[in-house]
Amino acid sequence: MAGTFQFELVSPERLLLSAVVTDVVIPGTEGQFGVGAGHSPFLSTMRPGVVKATEENGDTHEYFVRGGFADVSTSGMTVLAEQAIPMAEIDAAYIAQQIKNAEEDVADAEDDITKQKASLILSQLREVEAAIAA
Repeated sequence: MAGTFQFELVSPERLLLSAVVTDVVIPGTEGQFGVGAGHSPFLSTMRPGVVKATEENGDTHEYFVRGGFADVSTSGMTVLAEQAIPMAEIDAAYIAQQIKNAEEDVADAEDDITKQKASLILSQLREVEAAIAA
């Protein structure tokens, strides 16, 4: 039997999920990564993508996040998301609007650093769009 740990997903508006899970998959800034029971403590930034948490009984919880932080400690894991929405509430139109907003951010960028950051977010949102369409 796999080990379990406490997982919490928090957005600025509310606590979206608090559950005992066997594993969590996170869209880290440097790439997707998984966390299981007993994982070494660390802190990571997140990019837009899907957080997937699996309970011991096999139930899964999936949320689209628009960045944030993932904190793994000896007592469990907490994701502090800039924005988090259950995947059941996400559709192609929502992602298309997010992409349109990001395209506007790229066009409105007043310096190279701002433009690079906005372009990265736009690229990541297009990856999410492709994953949802698949």
